[in-house]
Amino acid sequence: MSPFLLTRTLPENATAAALRADVLDGLTRTPKELPPRWFYDARGSELFEEITRLPEYYPTRAEREILVREAPRIAALAGARTLVELGSGSSEKTRHLLDALPALHSYVPVDVSESALRGAADALLAERPELRIHALIADFTGLTELPAAPGPRLLVFLGGTIGNLLPEERARFLRSTRALLEPGDTLLLGTDLVKDEETLVRAYDDTAGITADFNRNVLNVLARELGADVDPADFDHVALWDRDREWIEMRLRARSALTVKIPELNLLVPFAEGEELRTEVSAKFRREGVHRELAESGWEPVEWWTDAAGRFALSLARAVD
Repeated sequence: MSPFLLTRTLPENATAAALRADVLDGLTRTPKELPPRWFYDARGSELFEEITRLPEYYPTRAEREILVREAPRIAALAGARTLVELGSGSSEKTRHLLDALPALHSYVPVDVSESALRGAADALLAERPELRIHALIADFTGLTELPAAPGPRLLVFLGGTIGNLLPEERARFLRSTRALLEPGDTLLLGTDLVKDEETLVRAYDDTAGITADFNRNVLNVLARELGADVDPADFDHVALWDRDREWIEMRLRARSALTVKIPELNLLVPFAEGEELRTEVSAKFRREGVHRELAESGWEPVEWWTDAAGRFALSLARAVD
């Protein structure tokens, strides 16, 4: 068997169709909104990598701190022979877990980007030629099946990405991941934690303006993919903390009244001066809330770790009947 297999479960045209559907639905709503997945074209991914290195953006460093410190303990509790990673990207952080799992047989990275999967697989196999990699080109929110691989399995979902899902979406996601696994398999979940408003807002509104460029980049995606005649300079970046819902919202605010024409959808989208388009929700969590959501979805919380400053958490949970 080849050490690298690639399976596409996402149809070739699925991304284009999803973009059209999201834009048609989101830009005809009141208030207007788009899901954050459309940030991540090639330029958006580059900008996000820059964001992770900014002094204001703590989540990436905090999560890495926990992984470096706790990977042996996570590996001992999970006892995994197969590691499944959702939204794997470059698989950089996952290396700490791979190194800590001496009995690991297979790695199953899941991502929508074929190029990211191939690049990560090439790098990992150069370091670990004995590792079996079966990559899936798939949307993790719609994953219904995993390739055959020896158990126990450890499924990891890092980066606090679960915070981009609304509460009802999180519940569906946690139930669907439980359905992918067998009793005794484990889930490692990264969650950003509730903290003071200033720290949170600065993480999404840095002084260098990188996050603002990242936010406005979604308009470049609409222009390139759907022919939208939109100028990102016509919109201001906004990051707000919603105390009641305990999440950050990123928005784009129209600087003046304007109309965005989207020829591919035969759509005219009017914006009043000051009208906002929500582009991201990033929920922040408390331990009791994470444990409750896991338990309600068929997961038994096993252990909880935070970085030294208590900014970010990794939770390990076990699938139960």
